[in-house]
Amino acid sequence: MNESLLRELVPAVIGVLVRRGTDFAAAEDAVQDALVEAVRVWPDDPPRDAKGWLVTVAWRKFLDAARADTSRRHREVRVEDEPVPGPGEVVDDTLRLYFLCAHPSLTPASAVALTLRAVGGLTTRQIAQAYLVPEATMAQRISRAKRTVSGVRFNQPGDVATVLRVLYLVFNEGYSGDVDLAGEAIRLTRQLAVKTKHEEVAGLLALMLLHHARRPARTGPDGRLVPLAEQDRCLWNTRLIAEGVDVLQAALTRDRLGEFQAQAAIAALHADARTAEETDWVQIVEWYDELVRLTDSPVARLNRAVAVGEADGPRAGLVALAELDPALPRYTAVAAYLHERDGDPGTAARLYAEAARSAPSLPERDHLTRQAARLNVQLRR
Repeated sequence: MNESLLRELVPAVIGVLVRRGTDFAAAEDAVQDALVEAVRVWPDDPPRDAKGWLVTVAWRKFLDAARADTSRRHREVRVEDEPVPGPGEVVDDTLRLYFLCAHPSLTPASAVALTLRAVGGLTTRQIAQAYLVPEATMAQRISRAKRTVSGVRFNQPGDVATVLRVLYLVFNEGYSGDVDLAGEAIRLTRQLAVKTKHEEVAGLLALMLLHHARRPARTGPDGRLVPLAEQDRCLWNTRLIAEGVDVLQAALTRDRLGEFQAQAAIAALHADARTAEETDWVQIVEWYDELVRLTDSPVARLNRAVAVGEADGPRAGLVALAELDPALPRYTAVAAYLHERDGDPGTAARLYAEAARSAPSLPERDHLTRQAARLNVQLRR
């Protein structure tokens, strides 16, 4: 197979698809899928017209992806804004696809990335942000995953842990990203909870419900981000909170703690506080200790530093923060917050402005910019 010929044909094939009405990103994805198919087929059955073959296969791949996206969006329309309590449908093709894409021939990281792209409908950029890696790195990872599974039969499902990771990332993107997928993730996790008594499935469902319950208070009428401490707790959905707590308590009684249960326990403690001042930060720190023990996640350590700052004072939080890599996303924003609470508005203003320049979303950037401006006004008085 002539790989240089393939590379030369890519721009022309993308151009054909764009002229047929696809957007450039969708055309790129379709051509990438066609190239994977070419690598599999051409050595044994080379086409007479390489460009024509690629155009035909890429166009077919685009139509398949468009139909899948339309079906997914129709499913999302059926999901109410407030998820219905109790178990979901027993059978769902989407959940089956999640398991099939979590193929045993893939590493867990590659399976998650491929499923998010192929079934979850997330873009490569969104997946890269979730994994805290450059977009080019994630694109290569997804391409390798596609090549790996291009010649295998999808008749052997993956494991529950990988599917849970996918659902967790889909929910997070739907909760705070460009596409509203949170309700869809809850719906699928409910169905998975019906199929299995896995304690981490229950933990993830509880975590989703508790976070989703706070969603109406996360943004103001003007779309501005509202920090947890400033949220109107009357807007929190008490029905979802009660269901999430019940699901979590049932999972914890099995005495097989996992990371989703630990995260849900932290969310439950926030939900249990009638005011921000009544938050039991000491218990939250203890749960973050468990979460760090289970995952050794830098994000968990970062959040723990915030909790330590609330429980033991901002100076203690800064000490915990100093143990982490400053390149960690949101590290600078946390440092700004702790410095402000420690009585150093000058440093805090500078760090808020710095954090705003690298914020992953427009609402977060606006919030950090306003924080910096507020402190600068105070300093000029």
